[in-house]
Amino acid sequence: MSDKVLIILHQETSTPGRIGILLKSRGYNLIEKRPALGDDLPDTLKGKYAAAIVFGGPMSANDKDGFIRYEKDWINVPLKENVPFLGICLGAQLLSCAIGGSIKIKDHVEIGYYPIKPTAYGKKIIDWPPFVHQWHREWMEPPADAKILAVGQGDEPQAFQYSECAYGIQFHSELTLAMLNRWLVTAEHRLTLNGAQGREKHFEGRYMHDNHVKTWLNNFFDLLLK
Repeated sequence: MSDKVLIILHQETSTPGRIGILLKSRGYNLIEKRPALGDDLPDTLKGKYAAAIVFGGPMSANDKDGFIRYEKDWINVPLKENVPFLGICLGAQLLSCAIGGSIKIKDHVEIGYYPIKPTAYGKKIIDWPPFVHQWHREWMEPPADAKILAVGQGDEPQAFQYSECAYGIQFHSELTLAMLNRWLVTAEHRLTLNGAQGREKHFEGRYMHDNHVKTWLNNFFDLLLK
């Protein structure tokens, strides 16, 4: 098996955060690409990459930008080749759209720590943290043939599996403390949106719940890269 993991990011300053640290500790080499800044993605992953991970960003999966359409189409590469794939936040929404699902906007956002609960199927495959860090204003609606793993307060999908080894996760388990501080500064204006939690709630939530999230992430990558 390859020791490379393809990391797809959406801004110049973006990093894979805790996921990058975890993968490196397991001996993987990270190959970072940023299609939003003009990078091309590989035509095949089979035998070349152990997995591909698409991270989040401030753009929308419904945007008409060329790189958004490009990434949606490209997601079919790992799906067809059955290479482990993970989409996080925007990445999960792109996966949802690529497989026939959709994205919708509600009258509120989730920015801060919010509860999730696993479905019966989700419970079978992994233990889930009770609260996770969210930063999104759009909501994914995977198609009927996706397996929902966890839902949020309004029973909206927060994690799903498609085919054997493709996953979409709405929440940000990759978040490091440095990333949290940066987001709270660079996107401070979003804290005024309906449903967003204040700055102090982000740090309070991290103190209370981050160990659960860290444990979940490590176990999840055992599942993804088995």
